Amino acid sequence: MNEAKINIPEWTVSELSAALKRTVEDSYGYVRVRGELGNVKYHSSGHVYLDLKDENACLAGVIWRTTARRIKVKLEAGLEVVVTGRITTYPSQSKYQIVIETLAPAGIGALMALLEQRKKALAAEGLFDEARKQLLPHLPGVIGVITSPTGAVIRDILHRLADRFPRRVIVWPVRVQGDGSAAQVAAAIEGFNALPANGPIPRPDLLIVARGGGSLEDLWSFNEEVVVRAAAGSMIPLISAVGHETDVTLIDFAADRRAPTPTAAAEMAVPVRAELMAEVDDLGRRVRTCLTRCFESWRTELRAAARALPAPDAFLATPRQRLDGLADRLPRALRANAHSHHRAFAHVAGRLSPQILRGRLVREGDRLRTYGERVGRALQVLNHRKRERLAGLDHRLNASLRAYAGAARHARARVKELSDRAERAIVGFLDRRADHIERMEQLLTALSYQGVLARGFALVRNEAGAPLREAAAVRAGMRLDIEFADGRVAAVAGTPSAKPKPTFRERLRRRLATQGHRDLFE
Repeated sequence: MNEAKINIPEWTVSELSAALKRTVEDSYGYVRVRGELGNVKYHSSGHVYLDLKDENACLAGVIWRTTARRIKVKLEAGLEVVVTGRITTYPSQSKYQIVIETLAPAGIGALMALLEQRKKALAAEGLFDEARKQLLPHLPGVIGVITSPTGAVIRDILHRLADRFPRRVIVWPVRVQGDGSAAQVAAAIEGFNALPANGPIPRPDLLIVARGGGSLEDLWSFNEEVVVRAAAGSMIPLISAVGHETDVTLIDFAADRRAPTPTAAAEMAVPVRAELMAEVDDLGRRVRTCLTRCFESWRTELRAAARALPAPDAFLATPRQRLDGLADRLPRALRANAHSHHRAFAHVAGRLSPQILRGRLVREGDRLRTYGERVGRALQVLNHRKRERLAGLDHRLNASLRAYAGAARHARARVKELSDRAERAIVGFLDRRADHIERMEQLLTALSYQGVLARGFALVRNEAGAPLREAAAVRAGMRLDIEFADGRVAAVAGTPSAKPKPTFRERLRRRLATQGHRDLFE
């Protein structure tokens, strides 16, 4: 049995992987698979890697870049699809996979389920709230249209605007279907919002995102999250006119207004010029009629008020008569006032005679002398009190000086005592350190090799100055430096006179060898 197993042909890993690859591709070829997307990854190279799974199994899949460009639906985890491709293997990871060539959603129900799920998620963020929607301008000066420049939609919008109220229109051309269309629409909305108010390209007062009708797959770009967020974040009022009246996309909920058709969007954007002019004329006539009626009413009220007022002569008769009476009384009043002031001045002049002033000066002089005497006595009393106070302060100062002198003597005695103690402590410390240094010097002398030299020994060094401790290290003709206690002598080594004395180990080896125990050292 073992020999039979040994005779099995030998494969390399690459040969076995190639054989498995051919077997799988020949057995299955092209297949059509239905499953749910999972773990979708858009690679930077343009390829798409994903998993197809159901409740019991999972199949790896890959979409090459050229095929991925033709797929209109954005692939997301959870989307149920039907794919067609060929089964192959990936030898580097020992797994099989499907190379997808066509991909389509598994019926309209899958797209509707994905659309409903995305709608709930965006609504939970508040992007569809009515409170955040803006009012449309009544008559925008510039209208920005985001649509395909080659379709019939832009012609319908321009024609309808020309019929109702011609306005300046700026078209931002975008793709409205297929790969990359959602990103272009979102970029157009953000681009219009980024235009400066007074720049070379005027900033629109109103935006219209328009597209003709189509299937759910054709309109899917306007259900992408990037487009919905761009529409919700637009600071310029936005009208969504995508598809026909029965077509509903997520941008309709995020826009400020939804139009059932692009033509209806143009009707929402501007009023009818003729109707507006007729309304303005009607309002002008109503204003003129109202002003005429107001003027007539004011004229009637003014006439009634004029009849109720008295005549100017009758109205001024009483004030004029009062003025004449006051003018007659004024000269008499002036003479009486002057006579009264003359009597007052005469009375005061009688009180200011020289005798009265002289007596007043005498009285004031007496008062000044009295005040001078009182000030002199007050100064004497003040000086006496200050001298007494200074004497008391002098006595207290002398007592304080005597007490301070006693304290100073005590402090000097304390300082001298502490100085003597410090001097004795320093002398004792220095004596102890001197004894310690002397003991260290004796120990150094005892341990120094110079002490050994003084006892008759010598230190032999080689040419490099290194000490020689064995005779075996000395060669014939070697220059030596011999140090004695009183100096150094240079010498040259001669031929060794005798072999070095064997060590204890060598003597033990020889003794055991003679006794037949040589194998102990083998």
